[in-house]
Amino acid sequence: MGNHEHEKLASASLRLGVMTFTDTRDESSDKSGGILKEMLAAAGHKIAGYRVVREDPELMRQALAEWLQSGEYDAVITNGGTGLTARDSTVEVARSFFKKEMEGFGEIFRLISYHQIGAAAMLSRACAGVVGDKMLICLPGSSKAVRLATARLIVPQLPHMIWEVRRQ
Repeated sequence: MGNHEHEKLASASLRLGVMTFTDTRDESSDKSGGILKEMLAAAGHKIAGYRVVREDPELMRQALAEWLQSGEYDAVITNGGTGLTARDSTVEVARSFFKKEMEGFGEIFRLISYHQIGAAAMLSRACAGVVGDKMLICLPGSSKAVRLATARLIVPQLPHMIWEVRRQ
């Protein structure tokens, strides 16, 4: 069975958690988190949870562990903290949960970003991986990056990703 057949078998509606890692925004000013929720809901998914978490590795780890261990979510998608500054620790925290990293997600995200913003795309450390029977996807905090990744990668393939992770 090819990937197109797999995509047809995948669930069209998933229960998703959206988590924003930031030291500068709250729920009322979290533009990227709002865009992510809006685009995912428009694609037919249920936003089962939304949270803004301060960029502190221990707080981030605790918040992710709670959702990733819960049966309420099929996937958790984060935004923020994927850059190069000293405070950016999303990737390190996420990788501590990954059973398998999906390197292609970050590679393709940087490729399509390159077509929009040029060589600065290499500064992104966007990543994704399998955690148990869920996906954890980590995006930059930029609204433009969130729109690009959600439209071009997440919406078209997330149901297929979850189907692949859960099939025996």
